Formats: sequence, structure tokens, C-alpha cells
Amino acid sequence: MLTDPIFWLVAIPAVLITGISKSGFAGGAGGLTVPLLALAISPAAAAAVMLPLLVYMDFLSVRSWWNKQSNQQLLILLPAAIVGIAVAYLLFDQLNEQYLRGLLGIISLGFGIYGLTFGEWSQRKPSALIGRVCGTLAGFTSFVAHAGGPPLNAYLIPLRLPKTQYLGTAVMFFAVVNVVKLIPYSMLGQINLGNLTVSVMLAPIAWIGIKLGLRIQDKFNEKQFKQIILGLMIVVGLRLLWTALLPS
Repeated sequence: MLTDPIFWLVAIPAVLITGISKSGFAGGAGGLTVPLLALAISPAAAAAVMLPLLVYMDFLSVRSWWNKQSNQQLLILLPAAIVGIAVAYLLFDQLNEQYLRGLLGIISLGFGIYGLTFGEWSQRKPSALIGRVCGTLAGFTSFVAHAGGPPLNAYLIPLRLPKTQYLGTAVMFFAVVNVVKLIPYSMLGQINLGNLTVSVMLAPIAWIGIKLGLRIQDKFNEKQFKQIILGLMIVVGLRLLWTALLPS
């Protein structure tokens, strides 16, 4: 990776987009990162390089969104997400990444199209049970491909939380999830000196992305903000379906 110019041409914009997305748009484009990096390196290496960067970006984001989250929703989502991470770890050797990407792509694309086509979501807000199901899926898919955004958004968007609370909840959710993921990633040998070196070299790009995201999100009202999130869900869904149907 260190001497591959194609990797750096892909990695720099991918990390920049991820930083903008995490701090300004609740990680709506986060699911694009591993598929983009997988154009130049293996999906497993891409996920391993990104995890320390995600933890670093979460640290920068949490400082801006502290005490703006919905603790009620985090209590529903986080225990379920940890269960999803544990299941993904136990099934790591048996996981078919292409099927998983395809399923996640369908979910993301479906919710994005529904939200943009019909405007407001159903007046009936999702139950805590739905939240736990989405939290489990988010933990599972986040472990495999750092693509927990679609299941999380599928639950949070219909709640119609204020933009600040929605962002704060999403940021805090992924901050905890990514720290937890460090344990099984290390146990699987995914965190090593070579991958960490690349992560450190990309850290300044991540910092720039976080700062840009915090600036950009202030430029949009709540309706525009939700439309952007839904649009990103469509982009993520299409990209995940593409990689599932036409693997490299």
C-alpha cells in the first residue's frame, strides 16, 4: 500500500468523504469507503486500515456533539449493536461478503428512494424492538464493512428527531461501536503495524474531512439535511449493490 499510487489516489478522497460524512451527515456516506478502497486493496485490508481512522474521526466528532445525543435511543441501539458485532466476529470465517453487501445495498436503496419519493415517513414511529433489530444489523454490517449507516438511519430517520439530536445520536453510536470493534479486529490479527502505518499517514486527511463536515452541515436546514442523508443512502445502496453483483 505504501508505494502503490493507485491506492493513494483512491484512499485520500475516500477518507476525506468519510470525515465529512461522519461529522456533518451522520455517516451517510460511510458505507462507500471500504468498497472504494477495495478497488485498490483487499476488502479485509481496507476495513483494517479504516478502523483506526474511524476511531480517530469519532474522537474529533464527539467533542462537537457531546450532550446533544438522545440517550434513550442509545440505550436501545448500543446493546443490540454489541450483539451484532459479537455475531459477526463468531461468523467471520463463514461470512459471504458479497451477499451481505447486496442485502445492505437493497435496504439502503429502498429506504432512500422511499424517503425521497414520498417525502415524510410513516406517521407511526418505529418501536424499540425495531430499534434493537436495526441496532443489531448496524453492529453486524459495521463490523464487516464499516457500513452500519443504512440500518441505523432506517430506525433514526422515521423518529423525526431534531437535526442536532439526530447527528449527536449517530455520532455517539458509531464512536462506541468502533471502539468496541477494536477488540475483535485485534483478536483476528487485522490490526497490525503495516495497516496502522497507513492509517497514521491518512490521519491528516481525516482531520480535514471532519472540519469540513462540521462547517458544511450548518449550511442546510432540517428538510435539506434529511434529503441529503436519503440521497447518500441511495448512493451507498447503489455502490454496495454494484460491488455485490460485480465483485472484483
